Amino acid sequence: MSFFIYDITLLIVFAIFISIFLYKRRKEIKKEGFLLLYKTSWGIKLINNIGKKHKKLLNFLSYVSVITGFLLMGVMIYLFGKIVWIYIFQSNIVSLVKVPPIMPLLPYVPQIFKLSYLPPFYFIYWIIIIAIVAISHEVSHGIFAVNKDVKIKTTGFGFFPYFLPVFLAAFVELDEKEMEKKKIFPQMAILSAGTFANVIIGILFLIILILFFGVAFSSSGVVFDTYMYSSVGLVGISSINNISIQNANYETILNSLEEGNNEIIANGEKYLLTKNFLESQIKSEEYVLLYDDSPAIKSNLGNIILKINGVEMNSKEKLSEELSKYSPNEKVVITTLENDSLKDYEIILEENPENENVAYLGIGFMIRGGSGVLKSVMSIFSFKDPNLYYKENFNGAEIIYNLIWWLVLISFSVALINMLPVGIFDGGRFFYLAVLAITKSEKKAKKAFSIMTGLFLLLLALTMIFWGINLFR
Repeated sequence: MSFFIYDITLLIVFAIFISIFLYKRRKEIKKEGFLLLYKTSWGIKLINNIGKKHKKLLNFLSYVSVITGFLLMGVMIYLFGKIVWIYIFQSNIVSLVKVPPIMPLLPYVPQIFKLSYLPPFYFIYWIIIIAIVAISHEVSHGIFAVNKDVKIKTTGFGFFPYFLPVFLAAFVELDEKEMEKKKIFPQMAILSAGTFANVIIGILFLIILILFFGVAFSSSGVVFDTYMYSSVGLVGISSINNISIQNANYETILNSLEEGNNEIIANGEKYLLTKNFLESQIKSEEYVLLYDDSPAIKSNLGNIILKINGVEMNSKEKLSEELSKYSPNEKVVITTLENDSLKDYEIILEENPENENVAYLGIGFMIRGGSGVLKSVMSIFSFKDPNLYYKENFNGAEIIYNLIWWLVLISFSVALINMLPVGIFDGGRFFYLAVLAITKSEKKAKKAFSIMTGLFLLLLALTMIFWGINLFR
């Protein structure tokens, strides 16, 4: 909470500073469309020196950059297709995620939308990441432009939109006439240079993230996802909280539930159910998931287990090994972490439903993985096992780790999005030049460019419409 207060204070100070800056420099700021541009000559000398001094290296990297551009474009087209498919045909996912397909990543977005699978995103993260990602992207454009003998006219900063300048951007303004006179390959090298720089930044900080993680954290607890549950047919449910029920369905069960654990009798067996657990399920006319009547849920055991009878738990294997030492009906003291405080639970273990000689606690771990876009992204950029609790080895480790995590994710995201074959991105012109190189016809290249841009905008509009429809179902 203290960090959040500092962050909000910094946001207010920054907003005041930007307002004063825009007012004092109002005569030097130009309006272009929805942008306010502050043009300077900062960094031009350095960019010229690098572009001219390292000709051979940059000529080689031009090929790497163009190849990277094609690869990123292919990956982004695939990812865009997956996103469109999810938002149009998988309404259950959309209703759970709630995030629109197009949304700028502003401070506190994960917190506002309660995206628990993402770390918090603070203003200080936002401003640092913009500085690193945007400046490296634009400077790289400039360096490759100088290497291809294209003049840099100005550098500077942009503010969007002009009537409420909350977004910041850096830019390097090239001489477009000189750019258009160049052959196709030099133009493609300049256009793909920004995304190439973002990829390099992403890889560099990914390595830093790996090294930092090993130094900053130690596993010191086990985090379970759920209490054990079973799939039960709705026709078998006979009572809820000792009140008889007939022809049970999702709505009647939901309306019958009270706060906390509710006792359900189904097929002669006792189960427990909470409103949150029921509401998290996909509605079905045939079955419902009910918690087994286990020691863990009956005691409302917290989900971060640090110790069992004083023995520290630093892995799922250690937890399983320790529980195996006990027999049914034995009492254990389980220490958990809840709201940054330790809490002890005295729990009597019961018989395992599958083996009466084995002690049973009744906690479960979700099966993770899969081919979903979000799952793939999270598995690549996260080094934390979601079923382990990590202790900071020094103060501020979590804050620094999350900053680097976001920097890596956003670096690769900007690289991918910028290579979309749509007019407003570098990928749009890049796609046009690629078609021109193949067809040798400006007419065909322009037509292909228009069709591709129109198709992407149409699919995006459909995705937004289906998001709105599914959100309020």
